Amino acid sequence: MHCDETTVQVLTEAGKRAQSNSYMWIRVDGPPTQPIRLFHYADSRRGDVASDLLLGYQGYLQTDDYGGYNAVTAGNQIKQLGCWAYARRKFVDTQRVASNPSKANKADMAIAMIAKLYAVECRIAGLTIDERMSARQQDAVPVLKTIRTWLDKTLHTKLSKGALGKALAYLDRHWPKLTVYIEDGRLSIDNNPTENAIRPFVIGRKNGLFSASVDGAKTSANLYGLIETAKANGLEPCAYLQYVFKEPPAADSIEAMASGA
Repeated sequence: MHCDETTVQVLTEAGKRAQSNSYMWIRVDGPPTQPIRLFHYADSRRGDVASDLLLGYQGYLQTDDYGGYNAVTAGNQIKQLGCWAYARRKFVDTQRVASNPSKANKADMAIAMIAKLYAVECRIAGLTIDERMSARQQDAVPVLKTIRTWLDKTLHTKLSKGALGKALAYLDRHWPKLTVYIEDGRLSIDNNPTENAIRPFVIGRKNGLFSASVDGAKTSANLYGLIETAKANGLEPCAYLQYVFKEPPAADSIEAMASGA
C-alpha cells in the first residue's frame, strides 16, 4: 500500500478557524489488475488517523518522510518502504542553493547514481514479478552498494548543516527503508503512485479553494476516490459515474450489481 496526505481547507468545522488546515489522505492499493484509490478526509495529520486507516493491514507500506506512520508500523506486521524520489529531491534542492562547487558536485554525483537505479526500473517495466526481482538483484543491488560506499565516505567529511548535510543525513537515516524495494518484484522504487493519484485533487483545490463544510469535504473524498479508481482501471470516469449512480441502486443482489444486470 502507498499512502500520502495533503492539505484541504474547510470553512465551517467545529473547533477550528476557517483559515486552518485539515487533510485529505489517500491510500493506493489493490492487486495489479484491480488498483484502488481511496481518499479520506480528516481534520488533522495526527498519527492516529494513519492508525485508523491502516487498522488490520498487513504487508508493505510506502510513504514519504512523514513520521505519523511510524507508530502504526511499530509492533504490527507492516514493513515500511522509503521513497527514492523524495531522497533525490533533497539533492536537487542542494543543487539549487549550493554556492560551494564541491557541494554542488556531491549533489550531482548523488543524483547521477540515483538515476542509474531509475534506469533499471525503466528497463524492467512490464516484466513479470519474478523477472523484476531478478533484474533488481542483478542490476540495482550493485548500484545500491556503490551509493552506500560513497555515502559512508562522504558522511565522514566535514559538512555543514546546510542542504547537502541534510540530504546526506536523510539518505543515511532512511537507508534500510530505501533498500526494501529490491526484495520483492511487486514493490515500487518510490511513492509516486500516490503523488500521481493525489495530483488531480491538488489541481482541483487550486480551482475550488476550499470545502464549505465537513460533509462537503467527505463527499469530495468519495468522488475523487471513485474517479481516480476508475481512471486507474482504464475506465472513462463520466461513463463510470453514470453507471454507478444508475445501475447499482436498481440491483437486488451483489451478483446483479457486479454483472450490470
